[in-house]
Amino acid sequence: MALFGSDFLRKLEYLSLVSRRTFRGQLLAQRRTMQHGGGIEFSDHRDYAPGDDFRHLDWNVFARHDELLLKRFQQEEDLHVYLLLDASKSMGFGNPPKFDLARRLAAALAYIALADLDRIALTVFADTIVDDFPLARGKARILTLMAFLEGLELRGRDTDLRGVVRSFVHRSQRRGLAIVISDLFDPKGYAGGIDLLRHHGYEPHLLQLHDHTEANPTMLGDVELEDIENGSVRKVTVTEANLRHYRQLFEDFQKGVDDYSHRYGIGHTRSTADVPFDDLILRMMRAQGAVR
Repeated sequence: MALFGSDFLRKLEYLSLVSRRTFRGQLLAQRRTMQHGGGIEFSDHRDYAPGDDFRHLDWNVFARHDELLLKRFQQEEDLHVYLLLDASKSMGFGNPPKFDLARRLAAALAYIALADLDRIALTVFADTIVDDFPLARGKARILTLMAFLEGLELRGRDTDLRGVVRSFVHRSQRRGLAIVISDLFDPKGYAGGIDLLRHHGYEPHLLQLHDHTEANPTMLGDVELEDIENGSVRKVTVTEANLRHYRQLFEDFQKGVDDYSHRYGIGHTRSTADVPFDDLILRMMRAQGAVR
């Protein structure tokens, strides 16, 4: 099946319409700067001070109350949306692969942001940053982004989210929303990278993907297990007790992500890789109160 089928753009337009300006809502938070006069939305008044521009005086208030008050306005900034896409080897696992849904999600989120006149950039990572789609604005850029996503291949070895984010946050760029699309399978732990995003003024959101068989494997007996990221192979005998232990570890890992996200107020959406991308985007919006 093609990564971006014939109805993909139609679904993107639908998501953009139903989002009801999601990228100005609770999901991405509001980014506003206070400016005096000349803004786009009235905010409040402040007392006149010598040297202030008389053009910003509220003459209606002066006529009624003989008070010199200056109008203050809020001017809405472009929101910068950074998509951090995991292209490590583990994202190729599953049927369909997690990487397919991850790329569709990246395209959908980018389109919604671009349709709302925000700016998006895409960073592709594994053990290091392996590729970038530079900062862009306007819906016309979505076809170029889709071509970029379609041409991506799985790269690297073990995921190193902390090392990747350390490089990312030291770039010269405006802070904004950072959506991490990943299975979060990082031998060193995912939290260090997300902590760096928070501490450097970004607003993280986690889109966590996994395959059904990762959550509930059924293999028994003598098997060869290959680490899909570093290529190491181990011969083991899998028993029912091993499977029960593994499933408990997997549940504990998922609960750990839930607890971490809740503790720091981080948006977190989890899904298996066989869910339609538009259903998952809508679920993500509903969870944040952006749509009903």
